[in-house]
Amino acid sequence: MANIVDSGILKKSEVHIVVEIIEYVPNAVVSKTIIKKSTGNITVSSFDAGEELAEKLSPFDTYIQIIDGTAELFIAGVQYNLSLGDGIIIPAHARHYFNANEQFKMISTVIKSGYED
Repeated sequence: MANIVDSGILKKSEVHIVVEIIEYVPNAVVSKTIIKKSTGNITVSSFDAGEELAEKLSPFDTYIQIIDGTAELFIAGVQYNLSLGDGIIIPAHARHYFNANEQFKMISTVIKSGYED
């Protein structure tokens, strides 16, 4: 598995089609930063079928929205099956990971405003 990160931030005031910002790469998870600030970030990612992201924790809530395909997400041991258009908030400090039983793309939004609920 390859994990490819692209920090090419999009131009401001330029229209784009979000699902076309990132392509699928065989045997890889690809991530591209849309906005990166000290207060938070927005990232778009693509997962090839059979790929997964290792379990991790974040000190902030993370909002995930599926923009292509379907994803399998585990949060604190609970499985969620997400389809095109579905969104979910991964709570701060919750162990989570993604499985790609088929290709999918997602947008991840993190706002680093603090640890409040």
